[in-house]
Amino acid sequence: MDIAAIGTRALANAPGATASSAVGTSGGAQGGGFMNQLKDAISQVNDAQVHASHAVEDLMAGRTQNIHQAMVALQQADISFQLMMQVRNKLVGAYEEIQRMQM
Repeated sequence: MDIAAIGTRALANAPGATASSAVGTSGGAQGGGFMNQLKDAISQVNDAQVHASHAVEDLMAGRTQNIHQAMVALQQADISFQLMMQVRNKLVGAYEEIQRMQM
């Protein structure tokens, strides 16, 4: 799981990013490009959470003695979740801004 890839992908599709990633040349939305990338990013965050959970379970059950690996997995899961929440906050803020402009 590459947290930098999640961040890059999420930021490339954040409001204010270049329109070419989310809008085709005809001006219409591509076949769910933004939604698919958002689902992929959420899936990767979930995978990091599951991996961290398994690492802690293995450590607690005595199947591994590698506390370093468990701590790294936990930190990766935490950072990726924080990034996902910040992207969500930006998207909600952009949506609210659009709602205010329509009135």
